[in-house]
Amino acid sequence: MHSRFHTAFPALAENLQTALAPLLADAHCPAMFSAEQVSGLLDATGMDEEALAFALLPLAAACARTDLSGFKVGAIARGVSGNWYFGGNMEFIGATMQQTVHAEQSAISHAWSRGEKALASVTVNYTPCGHCRQFMNELNSGLALRINLPGRQPHTLGDYLPDAFGPKDLEIKTLLLDEQDHGFSLRGDALARAAIIAANKSHSPYSHSPSGVAIECSDGQIFSGSYAENAAFNPTLPPLQGALNLMSLSGYDYPDMQRAVLAEKADAPLTQWDATVATLRALGCQNVERELLA
Repeated sequence: MHSRFHTAFPALAENLQTALAPLLADAHCPAMFSAEQVSGLLDATGMDEEALAFALLPLAAACARTDLSGFKVGAIARGVSGNWYFGGNMEFIGATMQQTVHAEQSAISHAWSRGEKALASVTVNYTPCGHCRQFMNELNSGLALRINLPGRQPHTLGDYLPDAFGPKDLEIKTLLLDEQDHGFSLRGDALARAAIIAANKSHSPYSHSPSGVAIECSDGQIFSGSYAENAAFNPTLPPLQGALNLMSLSGYDYPDMQRAVLAEKADAPLTQWDATVATLRALGCQNVERELLA
């Protein structure tokens, strides 16, 4: 079991601990549960889905990286596939505040990275801030997405974001988590190809600047992240954050990073290069390369 769970795990109900122990045994467990595993946890504990999600929130919060605030937020994105994905807020010493990842963004990016096609709900241990509400409005589940908070009745995103402005107001038809392929040809080694694949699936309908980042760790594992734009611009999630989020949720740490590749469109009106290099170098990764896509 990864050390991040050592404090939260003993506080769980005994039957939940017993059911979870084999699922968390690997230090690099993926911080997600398949639909089959969720079903097994429900059977083992006798809980319903809402109670189980709330019971698991301390584990999701344990995945947070809060080097600046010390304030851990946990979220669980529940996919229409039945899979559940953990998320936690992420902060980076030496980078700017704008590089921060909110817990809801973390869980949603996690689900997207694993191939989830749509979300049914997001369970979170604190009320989503305006930034996260706007970010969630980019999803293909739209304002019908359920938001579950401890001690409160479930509400929809529409309840939390009245008079919402989002992609549909700008006549955007392809939404976040919809399948996309920008058609860039794969080239280079496995890491470069992973970055290009991530760029191909990026959600960039406002700037038309698709990009992706792939990070290789010392054991050869590769984690990639895709760019996710937002109609309000500021809640946009850079591709590096998607890759760092997946890497961290998978139990890896920044010193494990050996090399990174950014793939982005050569003639795009905005670039991820400077921010990507600056953030990675602040985290100790000096070997950063760029693939310019035509």
